[in-house]
Amino acid sequence: MNKTELLNKFAKDPEERVVLARALDQLDRAQNRSIPCATQFLSPAQRAGLEPLIAAMGHPKHLFHGGFEGAERAVCVFLPDWQEPGDWEPAEELAAIQCAYPPTGAELTHRDLLGGLMGIGLTREKVGDILVGEQSAQIVCLKEAAPIILSQFGQAGRYRLRLKEIPLADLSPAPNQVKVIHDTVSTLRLDAVLAAGFSLARGRAADAVTGGRVSLNHRECLKPDKAVEEGDVLTCRGLGKCVLKTVGGQSRKGRIIIEIERYL
Repeated sequence: MNKTELLNKFAKDPEERVVLARALDQLDRAQNRSIPCATQFLSPAQRAGLEPLIAAMGHPKHLFHGGFEGAERAVCVFLPDWQEPGDWEPAEELAAIQCAYPPTGAELTHRDLLGGLMGIGLTREKVGDILVGEQSAQIVCLKEAAPIILSQFGQAGRYRLRLKEIPLADLSPAPNQVKVIHDTVSTLRLDAVLAAGFSLARGRAADAVTGGRVSLNHRECLKPDKAVEEGDVLTCRGLGKCVLKTVGGQSRKGRIIIEIERYL
């Protein structure tokens, strides 16, 4: 299939079509110039939309990287034939900025910091994960955006910021906090697993799905009867995220034993 046919098949809306088209441009550039080429930052949903397209292209050499292991937002790097994923250095495309806000008791949220970054003219695609800590935060960004942040991002919320660039290896994401849920379900339908993961009535879970609030593996799903498998990620707007970690045998009552990790 040519580029237009691929986009017609895999893009679910005009916004995703733009993301996929840009990714294909970077793939072509990597192959034609024999150099590594990266997309801008992708959200989990955008990554989930890109992966089937990459598979349809025959799995060209590529990797996803967000500056640290487990990053939510990541760039997709297409590699030339001569380069292996382990030979690519993240610092070629990514940078990290440490932000300190000195006043004792100062509190800045992810929204405060992201809003400040957008206020200096950066688009969301230029910025990766923002790690908020006590009295400081760390921002992952495209390397090209680092000088702009260092020179122009002087304030977020009511607080002045002190900025410095740090190595990617110095990023310190907080460990995920999860609640392990052991439950049983009558079926591995999306509404049943969602109800178990978020302590909902089955009917409310089904309404959340049909109402467009639920994503399965970062893709919107409107079918309550969609089958869920071990390892699938369920996200419900307003409630958060959970993962179906294990599917076990049957209970004495013939129900399916499951283990879910709900992110807090």
